[in-house]
Amino acid sequence: MTRMSYREAARLALAEEMRRDPRVWALGEDLGRGGVFGQYQGLQEEFGPERVVDTPISEAAIMAVAVGAAMAGTRPVVEMRFSDFALCAIDELVNQAAKARYMFGGQCRVPLVVREPIGMWRSSAAQHSQSLEAWYVHIPGLVVLAPATPADNRALLKAAIRCDDPVVYLEHKNLWPLEGEVPEAEEVAEIGRARRLRFGNDLTLVSWSATVHAAAEAAETLADEGIDVDLLDLRSLWPWDKEAVLESAARTGRLIVAHEAVRVSGFGAEIAATVAEELGIPVARLGAPRIPVPYSPPLEAELQVTAEAIAAAARRLLARNVGGRV
Repeated sequence: MTRMSYREAARLALAEEMRRDPRVWALGEDLGRGGVFGQYQGLQEEFGPERVVDTPISEAAIMAVAVGAAMAGTRPVVEMRFSDFALCAIDELVNQAAKARYMFGGQCRVPLVVREPIGMWRSSAAQHSQSLEAWYVHIPGLVVLAPATPADNRALLKAAIRCDDPVVYLEHKNLWPLEGEVPEAEEVAEIGRARRLRFGNDLTLVSWSATVHAAAEAAETLADEGIDVDLLDLRSLWPWDKEAVLESAARTGRLIVAHEAVRVSGFGAEIAATVAEELGIPVARLGAPRIPVPYSPPLEAELQVTAEAIAAAARRLLARNVGGRV
């Protein structure tokens, strides 16, 4: 194992895949300068401007070029800078990349990775702070991944690049400096598999991306109170690991899903509904209120799903009886 940051792990994964496969290349704004968060630092020096391509400021053009290049046989890694900016390229991604394999009867694939940094970050306000994963999970044809740790940001990015379908790859902006242990040997994650971070029998807690760390903190607090949480980092939102979630929820009898995205129509609703329909157990969801993310740090903090909020939700759920009444 070696210690590195979330940013360094992603840079290592891309460099390894570009060395392994000459069809892999990256395109986006300011990649030659290392990218907005330094996640491309040094790559243009190693691979040249033909494989680490600086583009004009046009997300629609960037995505359209990548879709065509993927259909022609290359494997583009598309940098959108912020997930909010990717909305300018939604037609190319949703109406072209996601549907091409189906509409051409499997005669062509679109093996591209769309990197979209998500989440609240240092008062970035309403147009730079959104978590829109539920939008993409809703679209047939897209794979959706959301790494929470440096190790997963290496292993999942490698899996995304090797995937033959379009992947929306969501990296949380607050996680770039996060350090953690990463295997020295190559590890390629299995898309669609959750990771169990903690075993428990009292309550199932499911999360992904940066909220995983708040969930882990909440689980520690609850452990001190004698409550054993079974904590799952979903990692892959589509396909999602229904088998692991249902196994855990059937064993614990209760489920909480926590995410940073707006609670209304968030992906947590799909997980909670699936568990409620199949197991009939109490479920709860935590997410942001349905308001724009404010610039003001104190107001921004009011939207965040914290460890304290998760622990409080767990206590409320555990206080219910089988009939669901407090």
